[in-house]
Order: sequence, then C-alpha cells, then structure tokens
Amino acid sequence: MKPQADIGLIGLAVMGENLVLNMESKGFAVAAYNRTTAKVDEFLAGRAAGKNIIGCHSIQELADKLEKPRKIVMLVKAGQAVDELIEQLIPVCEPGDILIDGGNSLFTDTIRRTKYVEGKGLLYIGTGVSGGEEGALKGPSIMPGGSPAAWPQVKPIFQKICAQTPDGEPCCDWVGENGAGHFVKMVHNGIEYGDMQLICEVYDLMKRGLGMTNAEMHQVFAEWNKGELDSYLIEITRDILGCKDETGAEVVDLILDAAGQKGTGKWTVIAALDDGMPLTLIGEAVFARCLSAIKEERVAASRELVARIKPFKGDKAKFLNDLRQALYASKLISYAQGFQLMRAAAKTYQWNLNYGGIALMWRGGCIIRSAFLGDIKKAFQRNPDLVNLLLDKFFKKAVTKRQAAWRRVIIQATKLGIPVPCLSAALNYFDGYRSERLPANLLQAQRDYFGAHTYERVDKPRGEFFHTNWTGRGGTTTARTYTV
Repeated sequence: MKPQADIGLIGLAVMGENLVLNMESKGFAVAAYNRTTAKVDEFLAGRAAGKNIIGCHSIQELADKLEKPRKIVMLVKAGQAVDELIEQLIPVCEPGDILIDGGNSLFTDTIRRTKYVEGKGLLYIGTGVSGGEEGALKGPSIMPGGSPAAWPQVKPIFQKICAQTPDGEPCCDWVGENGAGHFVKMVHNGIEYGDMQLICEVYDLMKRGLGMTNAEMHQVFAEWNKGELDSYLIEITRDILGCKDETGAEVVDLILDAAGQKGTGKWTVIAALDDGMPLTLIGEAVFARCLSAIKEERVAASRELVARIKPFKGDKAKFLNDLRQALYASKLISYAQGFQLMRAAAKTYQWNLNYGGIALMWRGGCIIRSAFLGDIKKAFQRNPDLVNLLLDKFFKKAVTKRQAAWRRVIIQATKLGIPVPCLSAALNYFDGYRSERLPANLLQAQRDYFGAHTYERVDKPRGEFFHTNWTGRGGTTTARTYTV
C-alpha cells in the first residue's frame, strides 16, 4: 500500500463509498474520512478490506496522508455542511491544494465558494456526478467546473474513473469556470425530472387508459428499449414493471403514489425564470411531483370530483405506437429546453460551454443517458452556434414527423380524463416556438391599459416604445419613464 494517497474523500455514504472503491479499482490510492469515524472502521473491515484505501480518523490525518498538491473530494449534504467543511479544510491545506465538491450544490453557492477558496490560495472544483450508486462504483458521468488551474491535476483521475461512451470516449470533460459544472448537473437533473414524468404519464395511459397489466407493459418497454427510445430510464422502467416481491406481489403496485424530490428540479426551473427561458416541460414535472405529494387531499377530492374514465375504444396496437412517438418527441423537447437554458446561462455568467461535449458527457454513466444524445452531439458539431435543437435538421424532422401521433395521444388522454402535463407542455412549447405570431400583443395592450407599461409596434423598429391613453383620462407618464 502506498504511504501517501493520490486523492482523499470525505463522506462515506452510498455515493462516497462507491466512488472510493471505483477510484481504488482504477489504480489510485485513496484516503477516506467520515465525520462519524466508526463508519471509516466499518468500511475498512468490510468492502474496503485488503484494498489500497487508507482510513483516516480526522481531517488533519487525511491531509497528512495525501500527496501534494492535495486533492480532496467532499461528498456531504448540499448547503451549510459544505461551507462548514471548507472552513475545516482550509487550515490543513496549502496553496495549490484542490477542494472538490462532488455533491448536488446549488451553482450560485459554487460561484461564491470558488471565489472564496481561491482567495485563500487554494483551488476549487464544483463537479456534478451522475449515475447513482451503480454509476459511482462502475463509472459515473462527471461534470467538473471551477478553478481552471485545477483541471490538469484531476483530469487523469476523473477521466479514468468516469463512464465511457460506446466509442471509448470519457464521459467527463472540463465544463467551465466557477459554478458551470454544478449548473450543467442541475440542468441534467431537471431533464431527468422531465424524462421520468413523461414515462410515468405514458405508463398511466397504458394502465388506466388501456387497462394493460404490468407484464404487458414490461414487454412494451422492453421492446421500446431496443429502438429509438433506448435509454437508462426506459430500461429501469422495464425492470420495475417486471419485479415481484417474495410473496409474488408486483412491487410497483405496492408503492404509494406520492413523489419525493431533493430540489434540483426546482432549482432548474428557478434558474429558467431568472434567465427568462420557457422551461415549461421541466416546470410541469416539478409541479406534478408537488401534486402527487398532497395524497390525502387528492383522495378526498376524488370522492367529491368523481372521475368517469371511459374504457378505451380503438386499436390498442396503433395507440401504443402513437404513445411511443409522442414520448420520443416530448423527450426531444425536454432536451431542447435544457440546452436553451444552458445557452442563456452561459451568456449570463460568461461561461464558454461546449454543448456537444456536454451531450457526450451524458452518453454514459448518468441517469438520462440515451441513444439520441449522440444525435445531439452531432447537431452541435454541425452548428456550434445552434440556438435550439429543434432547428437542427435531424431534430426538426424527428419532431415534425411525429406530430400527428403526438396530437392523437393528447386528444385521447383528454377524452379519458388522464392527466398528461408534460406530454401536453411539450406539444404546447413546440406549437408556441414555431408560431410567427402569438397573442402577446393583446397582453401588452392589457399591461399598457392598466399600468402604462408601453408596447412596441409592428410598424416601427424594435426598441421604440409607445403608450395609448386608452380611457381618455390618462396622462402621458408611463411606467417606463417614471422614476422616483
């Protein structure tokens, strides 16, 4: 065993343990510490037994066991816990040492922490890590950002422990300055929210609308996973629908329909609102979880507002084909919105994001990995300045040809009384984005009528603003010109 470790890690929860084992299996000596030191001893006596892993019982000991410049991964709960740990690490570190936050921190916190830690002479990385327990152990998608000078020091480790694409490319590369890595991971999680909700809506239409059994749905998702919908989330949905417990009961039917969330989806929507981006699908996915959480209220409402879902009358095979097409088209919308948000944030925070590279990082290891991420990478290779994926020739054709099936699904869901907020939001976004004219002219007239907010005119250059004295009783002062 090496006397000094290549990298240290603090926080031996599920992700931490598996990431330590991953790094050790790739030939790196790892020093591990946990605030509850009994966890360190338990780990060393169990999964880490006989491996090139150095257990530490204090932060000082961890620092002493690391080669310089020190590289220390923090895997603790986002928020105050990260700030407190940084304060403990700064005194035991030296200039040039690197602190790495591998948790799901809010990107604005990472911006602040990068500046603070650099001010202490250290380097800082905020890195998104996606793939869950299995990904951490076998190869996650890693999205690092922060102090650019830190990247050459950690690149050999990160790119060796991350997932690989089918072509052998590492699902990890430098994202950008300060909070860029955590921002990209946040958007990843937002897209994950949308993907999961879309699949749930399709499942609901199959179950309640078509009256399909779990076994039948298992077969459908298994078949879908062989084609254009090939992805991790479709794959695990297939497995879930085929899973039974020790009594033979189907596990999915035993699970309470009240969804949890840890906040990254909400953060994504807030970021979209801050940048004025129409992230409608992911917003609906977040609200769908909120609606599911008020279970008792929904149960009471179901007795008062009785649903009368009529049996599906039609060709089930054709409708399942429509569902497949609608799901694919809606997933493309989710990614289009996510990349639109990243482009807006890059301008706001002056990041130089490589969008094709981000798609590549998501090809393997992460929760939203799917076959068409390769097509997203190709789209940005064709046009690095692409403003929206829907304008790329591949995606334009893919969405347009599925329009009819998509609309039939929404119509049928409405007739059945089964909610499909994300499938509907995706179609509404598509229809809105391709509309040369929207009714916002009336909205601007309303704003000007009651608040003198002014408006632009179609027959005048953009940037010139006008006000109408709608009632004949108003003056010439407008909300745009009035200041206190």
